[in-house]
Amino acid sequence: MESIPTTPQLLKAVTLTHVRYERGDSLGHFLAWVSLIPVFISLGGFVTHFLFRREIQVLCFALGLIFSQFLNELIKSSVQQSRPETCAALEMCDSHGWPSSHSQYMFFFSAYFSLLCLSGTGDGAPSRRSRFFIALFPWPTAILTLYSRVYLGYHTVAQVFAGATLGLFLGVLWFWIVNNLLVDYFPFIEESAIGRFLYIKDTSHIPNVLKFEYDSARAARKKMASD
Repeated sequence: MESIPTTPQLLKAVTLTHVRYERGDSLGHFLAWVSLIPVFISLGGFVTHFLFRREIQVLCFALGLIFSQFLNELIKSSVQQSRPETCAALEMCDSHGWPSSHSQYMFFFSAYFSLLCLSGTGDGAPSRRSRFFIALFPWPTAILTLYSRVYLGYHTVAQVFAGATLGLFLGVLWFWIVNNLLVDYFPFIEESAIGRFLYIKDTSHIPNVLKFEYDSARAARKKMASD
């Protein structure tokens, strides 16, 4: 009895780290890693921070990024603009491209990070010039991420600029909301049952957190030695 041929099921890859580049293209290989910077920031930065620091300011920062990405997906599903023709080789034609989520993520992150540094909220930078240089730190990677999405064929120029513009706007807006409206609730969050249970804290009122923690650690060690 002849077997009836079955049609193979269509498979879809998890696209979190599924970044493709042309074999032998060294620049493409480098830019493929650049495209993964949002993943490194999320997993290596914010998750590590929550485990070891648990600052309310940074938790708000992370929540803003999550909301920004949720809004990105909502806009994509509403506009439904196709990716460039290269999407076929990348197996990405079943997803939409406007606005670029990578560009939006990086420009939101860079805007909020820069404003946080320039405001001097709980940082350890000794001078305004130092804060200025630290504030510039994420922008080269943000621009490289924007370029990488076009170079690798995942987005058009218009799509990455739309994502960058929206991310920049949302980053500035969310920073203003957090530091002008939500900051008044930081003490309440800190003193709440869940805040005490998870050791969530606010150090935005401390001018130099690095010096404060350094002095506190030394004082605690001296006290233990004297007891």
